[in-house]
Amino acid sequence: MSRKKYSVVRVLLCLAALLFSVTISRAQRTDALGTYTPYSMFGLGQMVFDGSSYNMSMGGIGVGIRDNRFINYANPASITARDTLAFMLDFGLVQKNIYGRDKNGNTSAYNVCNMQNFAFTVPIYKKSAFIIGIQPYSNVGYKFLSTETDKELVSEIGDIKYQKYGTGSIYQLFFGAALTFAKYFTVGAQGLYYFGYIDRHSDILFNSSSSYKTVNTGWSYKVGAFTGKFGIQYEQPFPSVNSELVIGATYKIGTRMNGYQTRYAMTSINSNVDTVMYQQRDDLKLRVAEEFGVGISYRVKDKWMVGVDYIQQNWRGSSFTGFEDGAGIEYVNARYYKAGFEYVPNRYDIRHYMNRVTYRAGLFFEESYLRLNGSRVNAAGITIGATFPVLRLYNGITVAINMGQRGSLRKEQVRERYINFMVNFNLHDIWFVKYRYD
Repeated sequence: MSRKKYSVVRVLLCLAALLFSVTISRAQRTDALGTYTPYSMFGLGQMVFDGSSYNMSMGGIGVGIRDNRFINYANPASITARDTLAFMLDFGLVQKNIYGRDKNGNTSAYNVCNMQNFAFTVPIYKKSAFIIGIQPYSNVGYKFLSTETDKELVSEIGDIKYQKYGTGSIYQLFFGAALTFAKYFTVGAQGLYYFGYIDRHSDILFNSSSSYKTVNTGWSYKVGAFTGKFGIQYEQPFPSVNSELVIGATYKIGTRMNGYQTRYAMTSINSNVDTVMYQQRDDLKLRVAEEFGVGISYRVKDKWMVGVDYIQQNWRGSSFTGFEDGAGIEYVNARYYKAGFEYVPNRYDIRHYMNRVTYRAGLFFEESYLRLNGSRVNAAGITIGATFPVLRLYNGITVAINMGQRGSLRKEQVRERYINFMVNFNLHDIWFVKYRYD
């Protein structure tokens, strides 16, 4: 690779890493949230799907997909689908728009923006490859504020407000490798390191009285854990019709999170803070669920592809220490059903740019790991997206739109309708090419 290309690649890598580190540090210091939903009060918060806008534009599928133009880390085995000397880099942003409503007609609206993922993969030797990356695993973001309505209490004390809010994210750093053997079989493995924080607060605010102290209570978690994820894929080509069938499976080991939980209660008045209780323990009751998935896809090369996935996370019997947990809250196994397809009119059309664009769509149904008062909190939606090629090789910009609903008013839950926008920058280049002229 020429010195000029190497410099460009190095700058892009540093820029992507800087953007991600700035986003994480900003989220930890301010109220910049990765999500905003009352359902993130419970457990580890709202789960984030594995993958980029490439996956999400097709309903989130990825277990049974092999594509040499995109990084698909939803299955560790898929990264060997590549050109032999190609390096690939992918980083993305997500913007979420959430609109909530409860049975009493109370409404809310919130917008959040954050990094979605960063991934970098290179070949190792012949039919093997290496990958490293980072993305959120779960997000916590909610805020409730109510005002005391008891007239006698208000006349005696003044304005009283009750506030509950939570912030934080758990990220997963992944690094892995894959190897193709026996021509059509590929196996892969990822090491996963989870790290992050979750803060949950409950406050009583006396805004118009100088005689009563504001009460601040809450839980704070700082967590970390190692685990592993394994994947396998079988690829069956059909040369006579220029197509292939891919079957894949994944398995993630469940693990317990290490770290600290802090339980605190403080009172304050006129900038004077008194600590009523401060307990720090290292016996966390937080864990990452065991997970397995299966997927299948059929592709007519350079034309179209269709696929489906099924994923299950085994949360049944889990318990999470926190003041939000109580009667009517149960953790059960989560299930995800996904389907999607892509179509490109003419990948090699040199006259009409839009014919080279890859168009995608999909749908999904989610049975979450949370059951409230006997009713599971489900979600369903549709996705659309496209990849716009840039310059040469497989460089491109991939966009995805995810439109869906979580919860239902008929089950006396909070109904959320959301529209999420994602954009990923797909960078591709060839290493170790000897140029005659530089």
